[in-house]
Parts: sequence; C-alpha cells; structure tokens
Amino acid sequence: MSTFWIILTGVLVASTCGIVGCFLVLRKMAMIGDAISHSVLPGIVIAFLISGSRDSLFMLLGAAVLGLITVFLIQLFHQSGVQSDASIGVVFTALFAVGVLLISMYTRNIDLDLDCVLYGEIAYVPWNTIQLAGIDIGPKAVWGVGLALLLSVIVITAFYKQFKICAFDPAMAAAVGIPVALFHYLLMGLVSVSTVASFESVGAILVVGMLVVPPATAYLLTERLSLMIVYSVIIGSSSSVIGYYVASVLDASIAGSMISVAGGLFLLALLFSPTHGVIIRKLKQKRWVQSDISESA
Repeated sequence: MSTFWIILTGVLVASTCGIVGCFLVLRKMAMIGDAISHSVLPGIVIAFLISGSRDSLFMLLGAAVLGLITVFLIQLFHQSGVQSDASIGVVFTALFAVGVLLISMYTRNIDLDLDCVLYGEIAYVPWNTIQLAGIDIGPKAVWGVGLALLLSVIVITAFYKQFKICAFDPAMAAAVGIPVALFHYLLMGLVSVSTVASFESVGAILVVGMLVVPPATAYLLTERLSLMIVYSVIIGSSSSVIGYYVASVLDASIAGSMISVAGGLFLLALLFSPTHGVIIRKLKQKRWVQSDISESA
C-alpha cells in the first residue's frame, strides 16, 4: 500500500507542477519555483515565533505568505527595470539570508532548519496520515497536493483564454482589456500554493524539477498550449511511476530517480522531437542538401 501512496503523491505533484510550470516556461520564469523554495524560510521561522509551535499548518501558512511576497517583489523589481533572472536571484538570496539570520538568532536551541520544515522525503508520505473522527483518511501529502491540483485546474480552466494571451503576448492582452497584472499575480499565487503544498512532504528537488523539466520537454513536442499542458502532465506522471521503480531497483533516492527519468525524457525530446529535435533537424538539413545537389545535377 505504501508503494501506491508514494506513486500517487508523485503523480499529483507532477500534475500540479506540470500545469502551472507550462506557463512559467512560456514566460521565461522557470526558476521561480527554486526562488520560492529558498525565500519561504523567513515565513516558516516567523510562523514558529508567533505560534510557538512546529505544527505543519502554521508552517505552511507562513511559507505561503512569503511565497506570495516573493513573487510580488520579483515582479516589482522587474517592472523597475531589473532583468527577470536578476530579480529572481536578488529576491530569493536576500530572503533566504534573512531566514538563516532569524534561525541563528532566535531558534539556536530548537530543531528548526530547512531539513525539518521544508525539504521533505517522499518515502515518508504513507506514514504521515490524517485522522478524521478516528478514521485514517490517507496521507496528508495526498490531500494537500490534491487540493492544490484541484485549485489550479479550476482557476486555469475558468480563465484559460486570459492566461494564454498573457503568456504569449502581454501587450495584446493589455490592449484588449485583460488585467495583465492581476492574472500574473493569480498565476504566481497558484505557483506558490502548488510548491508550498508539496515542499514539506516530497522535498524541493522533486517540486522544482517537476515545475521545469516536464513542461520544458512538452514545449519541445508541441506548439499548442493545450497539448503542452497535457504532455507535461503525462511526462511528469510517467517519470514519477518509472522513477519509483528505478529507485527500488537501485536502492536510491526516490525523488532523485523521478527527476532523473524526467531529465532522460527531456534529452530524448531534445534529440528526436519532430520540430525541435537536434538529430531530426540534422537529418532534414542533410536531405535538403542532397535534394539541392540532385536538382543542380
């Protein structure tokens, strides 16, 4: 049964991150998930200082608030003329440093660090369950990530056209009356909720990897956003299933194996994609050259 819960959690994380990750890849903000994974640390520490408890709910709330502040600051700096990648780097390193300072100043004698409050391990998912009226209703990670997935699906389905136009042509979106800033923050809010809901249970490596690698692979396979989202979910879910069994055979990290499989699928797409594949393009160029030579002859 533990195998089922681990694989299900991996598939849910892949689906949640894969959906919002497509929009991040199109907007050239793929590393925003990595930024959030570091910058939420002050929120976790502040939540502990206010509540005096290491209860997961308080930690998640504190992390979610800092996640939203992170994306707000990144956008603010970008609008002020700072390049997008530089904005991400400045914000997440500064906030992460603040979190480290808070830990060193106020929680020296308490077991409160990144390993215990942020970087989870997917192998432990089946044993961290929720009890409702004395009944075990399943792992907390499944419910948390499942709700984040449901929220993402509802919001993106309801405003798919707006998100699509804002991703491809923000100037056009503004010209036709779409509130670009509102949908930017709405998307970043979904990214923050999706990542924070997954961090504690499955770890930052799996979350950040699923935000970037499956969407980037799907980007190489299609030029339609709807198909890109579907491919991203399928690739991420397949990577989770295959990665689990690879980890079982190799006795290795489950999260690391899942992302390694996703990386292998990306490499295959990079080489053999019908439109962007390196090898396919070389073969097409060779055929064109041979065709030109035969016509000249």
